[in-house]
Amino acid sequence: MSSKKVAILGSSGGNLYTLGGKDPMKLLQEIHAQCVAANVGIAAVQFIGAKASMDTVQETTPAELYVWDSSTQTARVAFSGTLREVNEQAVHIDNEVAQQIDAGHIDGIILMSADPNGTNKEAIAAAIRKRIPIVGTGGTSMAITSSKGGHVIAASGTTGTTNRTRAVSFLSSLAKYWGMSYRPAIGHSKETVADNPLKRIQFRGIMLAALPGFISLAIILALSKIPILSSLSDVFDILIKALPVILAAIAARQISGLDEIAIVAGIVSGVLSVDGGIIGGMIAGILAGILVSFLFQKCVSWNFPTTTVNIVAGGLSGLMAGSFVYFLIAPLALEAGNLIRQAIESTIALSPILAGLVAGLLIWPAILGGVYHAAILPIVLLEMEKSGNSFLGAVDMTGLVMVSAGITLANVILPRKRGEATLATPGFLINMGFGTFVEAAYPFMFSNKMVFAGAIGSAGLAGLLVGLFEVRGTAYVPSLVSPFLSNNVTGLTMAMAGGFVSSFVITLIANKLSKKKDSTTMKGD
Repeated sequence: MSSKKVAILGSSGGNLYTLGGKDPMKLLQEIHAQCVAANVGIAAVQFIGAKASMDTVQETTPAELYVWDSSTQTARVAFSGTLREVNEQAVHIDNEVAQQIDAGHIDGIILMSADPNGTNKEAIAAAIRKRIPIVGTGGTSMAITSSKGGHVIAASGTTGTTNRTRAVSFLSSLAKYWGMSYRPAIGHSKETVADNPLKRIQFRGIMLAALPGFISLAIILALSKIPILSSLSDVFDILIKALPVILAAIAARQISGLDEIAIVAGIVSGVLSVDGGIIGGMIAGILAGILVSFLFQKCVSWNFPTTTVNIVAGGLSGLMAGSFVYFLIAPLALEAGNLIRQAIESTIALSPILAGLVAGLLIWPAILGGVYHAAILPIVLLEMEKSGNSFLGAVDMTGLVMVSAGITLANVILPRKRGEATLATPGFLINMGFGTFVEAAYPFMFSNKMVFAGAIGSAGLAGLLVGLFEVRGTAYVPSLVSPFLSNNVTGLTMAMAGGFVSSFVITLIANKLSKKKDSTTMKGD
């Protein structure tokens, strides 16, 4: 049971319109998430969402009136029409909220681009009479509210704020005023901004999220090999420098949980850590994320205006983290990346065929054991940072994707049981069309030992061919495109064909034997 209740009043505003007010439902959901985290209830909502900035609207501009549905604990649209019509309807809600305040059912007010002299006149007047705390954004409206005698405990402009930082600032100020404990929530999860950010460091998540950036690098590299597009080699060099920035931005956002300001901090720190490579970028992003979380909470506790909170948490965190990497860590991080790549290349150079065979044989156990994304993917990305493609990336495409495609196609053509063709078809199409979803082969591998062994053996053969032709490539792209993103189109094509054909034939044989066995068993019965 919530001990305190608030009313949320206002509009999509002028400046607010471009900073979250354009989507009132999302804005109100974020405030609700923070209210839940603070154990504060929402008693009423009166929010006018216009289809344009309030700086340029007319009375005929389409608008909607949002109110609070206590039964579903969500906001809903109560009325739609022109802005003039919505304002007329909003007056009735204004009077209802004022009555609730006078009756003592509302303990605090959250204002966003409110209208103290118009649609929010009665509610604000009641709040002044009852001397309940008021927080909000919108410089002009908050100033008018304060001048009327409103008990404003936290006010700020809207510039530089986000839905989350505004909501956190509102609830932090109210919780502090009421002497309540409050740990800001990260979205709608059970995690909070105040939780130890170190617990949110997930290298696997950061790497996976950054993968599209690395794939774009491989695409540009392939295109730059076409004579008329050779100038794209300069674009390739630029993209390599962008990779640390991408990783830093992702890491900062994931670790801090504060969306836009964390992304800004990550970008600032990433730009300063470019000389440290992707390892330097990741370190900078992690530090930026930790600092964003820390400085944000500190600034809110010091009652800084929300705009200033964002500037300090976003700008200063990125600058501090990036400077640390730039002056102290970058050379070490770059050297660490180079050493890892050299170790990989030296190992492969000893015997490319053996290296490919071993990698192929181990790649299915690695992904089934959860090792792939934790260990192999980071190595793939380190390889791609230097050359745009990867030895292990080629093994991934040939030993996982193509082997899965062979298994699924075999089950489309000759399924062991009724219904398995329907199960296998989408998997095969995704394998071929997108170069991913190797999990499509799992049902067939786990239900037949011969198929399972065939998958590992076929991956070993594919890896051996990758080593034989000294191929470098990538997965996560359409299978027909993959050879053209490699350093050896013919070699990767043959390695892909080897893994595909081998797994396809073995699965066909396994299914045929299984069907024959089932048929014999039925006759015997």
